[in-house]
Amino acid sequence: MKPRRMAAWVFLAPALLVLGAFFVLPVLGGFALSLTDFDPYALAHLHNLRFIGLGNYLALLQRPEFWSALGNTLYFVLVGVPLSMASSLGAALLLNHRLTRWSGFFRTALFAPVVTTLVAAAVVWRYVFNTRFGLVNGLLSGLGLDPVDWLGDPRWAMPTLILFAVWKNLGYNMILFLAGLQAIPPQLYEAARIDGASAPRTFWHVTLPMLGPTTLMVGILTLSGYFQMFTEPYVITEGGPLQSTVSVLYLMYEDGFKWWNLGMASAVAFMLFVLMFAITSGLLLFARRRGHA
Repeated sequence: MKPRRMAAWVFLAPALLVLGAFFVLPVLGGFALSLTDFDPYALAHLHNLRFIGLGNYLALLQRPEFWSALGNTLYFVLVGVPLSMASSLGAALLLNHRLTRWSGFFRTALFAPVVTTLVAAAVVWRYVFNTRFGLVNGLLSGLGLDPVDWLGDPRWAMPTLILFAVWKNLGYNMILFLAGLQAIPPQLYEAARIDGASAPRTFWHVTLPMLGPTTLMVGILTLSGYFQMFTEPYVITEGGPLQSTVSVLYLMYEDGFKWWNLGMASAVAFMLFVLMFAITSGLLLFARRRGHA
């Protein structure tokens, strides 16, 4: 082996060892666990552990609870991701405008929820949307409107969680979009202005194409985060009402740490991984064809 290549492997070795010990091995162990019926009896004695192959996966596909949780998760993703990206892009455009004053203050204010502990923010959100004492229903009552059971009505529980997630992630995505906007050469806007392009046409034909790589990155990060929804239903709604906010990760938590069916919980985790991998790969393939990756 050439000295330069040997030196490269020497410098990479510590990072590779840490990655292997804390990521690769646990992933392989989790996959092996999903092929068994691992439970507390197996903890007592390994002879109680049985290899069942794809039994957990086949049983999972026949569980109505899994399909319901998957539907709830897809609802959360399909509504929350576009809403989160659109609101973040809108905030970034406003802060990047040359006429905007106090932009530093607004950046800090909008980014503050990102650095706030998720559990603490979720607890506050739960009280804000409380049916009897919540601030939101208090404002509705002041306007002469009937209060809404935000967290107790299956029709409103998931939209409330989506609104919380959009608010919580607004600042992070906004900073990424803002960095992308500031990297666009100003000469492009000058050329568009000389050609007589209106503001909407400039946004559509200059800003959006130049933000392609940034939009792809923000989309993948937001998509992966929303697919892993857990804290929101766990803290705010506890999976209710009527299981309308049970996500795939929440189902995995219940299987693994409520019913101690760790083999099934591992299968749920890998089913979610396969779904996320397929969708992310599709996005990357689409972006490559459009020339954004």
